[in-house]
Amino acid sequence: MGVIRLLDDHLANQIAAGEVVERPSSVLKELIENAVDAGATTIDVTAEEGGLALLRIVDNGSGILPEDLPTAFERHATSKIASGKDLFQIATLGFRGEALPSIAAVAKVRCLSATDSSGLGRVLEIEGGVIKRHEDAAAPKGTDMTVRELFYNTPARLKYMKTVQTELSHLSDVMYRQALARPDIAFTFTHNGSTLLRTPGNGDLRQVVAAIYGTAAAKAMVPLSAEHPDYALGGLTAMPVETRSNRNAITVLVNGRYIRSAAIVQPLLQAYHTLLPVNRYPLAVLHLRMHPSLLDVNVHPSKMEVRFSKEHELRAFVEEAVRKALGERAYIPSGTAVRQTKTPPWVQEQLRFRDAAASDANDAVGAGGTGGTRGTGGLGGLGGAAGPSAAAPAAAGAASIGASPGERPGADAGEAVRRNADAPLVREAGGRLAYGTGPAAREAAAGRPYGWPAGPQPSGAVPAGGNGSFAAEGRPASPPDRRVWEAAYAPPDSEPKAEFPELHWIGQLHGTYIVAQNENGLYLIDQHAAHERINYEYFFDKFGRPQDASQELLLPVTLSFAPDEFALLRTRLHLFEQVGVYMEEFGGNTLIVRAVPHWFPEGDEGDIVREMAEWILKERSVDLRKLREKASILTSCKASIKANQSLTRESGEALLRRLAGCRQPFTCPHGRPIVVSFSTYELEKMFKRVMS
Repeated sequence: MGVIRLLDDHLANQIAAGEVVERPSSVLKELIENAVDAGATTIDVTAEEGGLALLRIVDNGSGILPEDLPTAFERHATSKIASGKDLFQIATLGFRGEALPSIAAVAKVRCLSATDSSGLGRVLEIEGGVIKRHEDAAAPKGTDMTVRELFYNTPARLKYMKTVQTELSHLSDVMYRQALARPDIAFTFTHNGSTLLRTPGNGDLRQVVAAIYGTAAAKAMVPLSAEHPDYALGGLTAMPVETRSNRNAITVLVNGRYIRSAAIVQPLLQAYHTLLPVNRYPLAVLHLRMHPSLLDVNVHPSKMEVRFSKEHELRAFVEEAVRKALGERAYIPSGTAVRQTKTPPWVQEQLRFRDAAASDANDAVGAGGTGGTRGTGGLGGLGGAAGPSAAAPAAAGAASIGASPGERPGADAGEAVRRNADAPLVREAGGRLAYGTGPAAREAAAGRPYGWPAGPQPSGAVPAGGNGSFAAEGRPASPPDRRVWEAAYAPPDSEPKAEFPELHWIGQLHGTYIVAQNENGLYLIDQHAAHERINYEYFFDKFGRPQDASQELLLPVTLSFAPDEFALLRTRLHLFEQVGVYMEEFGGNTLIVRAVPHWFPEGDEGDIVREMAEWILKERSVDLRKLREKASILTSCKASIKANQSLTRESGEALLRRLAGCRQPFTCPHGRPIVVSFSTYELEKMFKRVMS
């Protein structure tokens, strides 16, 4: 007699339940998906003790026909697939026909359903897979599914359930994802008598986000809308001011189905590159639509994993769409959380004691020098050439925060804006608009971007100091080729650029923060973060052309590594050459650096190359773009001015001008904010000038 035999249906269902029903949240997911497929517009969920004692899902969908009710609890019974061809174009959330029999095998289930509004329906009760009751009953249109004592007959599974709070968190997660997937359905979730979620069901995704994550998070979201021949992307994604400590706030929906997919999450995170601090993640709800033939959802019993047939194109599409949505908006965090009001009911009268002469004096530019040398952390990239002639003005500027003897610090800079209200606007470098009465207007009229010196432009020239040093008058000390300059600082046509506010220098706080103002209020700018962003965009452009960048070192730098690290680096030396760094073996486990890009900060070449090597050793796969970004970040950090360094007025204004010309001037390459604002209303509120 053979030893191989068929399992009976009851035992097979219990085994299948181990794949489909992992915990109460699995039951909730399957039953909500059935309700959605039935066309429900309201879904009410009630749970007790984390769903282990009770799960009840009531919907107003199409219901189940009386003759189909027992069949629905048979294995592989479904109304959504008729032939093998249907597997290649699945348009429903459920299709396997395993959920109901698997749930009924490990719980006590009661199903009350009606297909019309006559008040007559059918009830079916099953315990452990055995039908206990099947008869007519009064019922409204829709389906009422009640699941009690989950895993009551499988104590081994019940033993491994977590605490009630843990199971409740999983139930809540399912409810949140389903509500975000279908904002047109009114969801209600109650646990142990407390209502935890209620959505209006009016189709407004932002209101669902507000119900789940709060009003502040919903206000910080920007809409997504992008089209592709094969895909359509919608939803909401948060501005960088709204972050989370993990990826749990990222919801990916494909044809209305919540999935876990690195193919979507990774390009989303890449779109936030340099916009978020390390170990911080965005809040996002991505609604992706595509033809069912372009994906396979029949991969896992829980249907949480899918496969895409054009994954590479999809990745590029998602990244571009998110990057475009973020690039169209400015995100300057507010320094306070005071509620803003456009028309305060009462404002204390403000008296002005300044005359026009004081305002005119405020518009004058100070004569102090800037100083600083390349690579010292001084004002490389802002200051002029170093030397005895520059040292004294720099010291004077540090003491007076850049104020010239004839200036009156604190004069009302807003008067200049009001006086120029009727002046024509001109477009400065980076697309920024300026009033047509100052040097920007005169240089724009001459066909030069602001800060570009007059006269013939040398071809292939490199900025003094290697990173675009500015002389005392705020112009490049040694200008690069115009095309290089435009590529490094001007925003590309393909990327939208959010408008950066026009800022006027006031002073410096603690040698770390630039204080500036405009008609909207007060701004604090982190000088190191701002200079990092300027240098990052400059170096990123430069690293894209390494063949013309390298110069041999007068004194080569040697770097020693562990034997295993050295063995791996030997095979990856070509990666360094792609960004202009040339190394060769020097015996033992040592590499010698022969040449580096000429814009590397002087004295920091070895540290930068070593950090690049450590990053290359850590990464499994390194492409040119990643290496280019990492090298740019490392170099920009080394070359930027540091905290506790005094700036003169001229160097500070030069930094603000160059920051405004950046493609993305709101965060440093590490994702930290550069600018924080205090609106005029917020300031008046703090000083009780506004009472509301």
